[in-house]
Amino acid sequence: LRVSSDTDSFEFQVSEHLRLSGVYWGACALHLLGELQSLDAAQVVSFVRSCQRGCGGFGGNLGHDAHMLYTLSAVQVLALFGALHTVDAGRVMRYVASLQRPDGSFAGDEWGEVDTRFSYCALCCASLLGKLGDIDVAAA
Repeated sequence: LRVSSDTDSFEFQVSEHLRLSGVYWGACALHLLGELQSLDAAQVVSFVRSCQRGCGGFGGNLGHDAHMLYTLSAVQVLALFGALHTVDAGRVMRYVASLQRPDGSFAGDEWGEVDTRFSYCALCCASLLGKLGDIDVAAA
């Protein structure tokens, strides 16, 4: 999935880490315009699935580390294309739950940055996957 064939351009290279979120943003825009079918759903789902890391979370692009932000983008894209069944929800939620801190907050990744955005992402992932019981919602 790319909007440019110039993969050597500066712009293409510096936005590499945003690819998965970019797919989500673009797909949402097309959905709002009634043009989601203009994307190749199988190709989109395949790309999203290829961004999943061994820990269960998703990176922003192929070979990138998993992060809560990109994990939510992946789940949202799969939901948009009716493809949540193609991912192991339990595996995704084990990753999400592993980032919950004792105080209920969530880190974005294994390095531990805590931000309110990550609590939102965790709750959205859990809700979309039907797995709210896998995290401590009351503490979040």
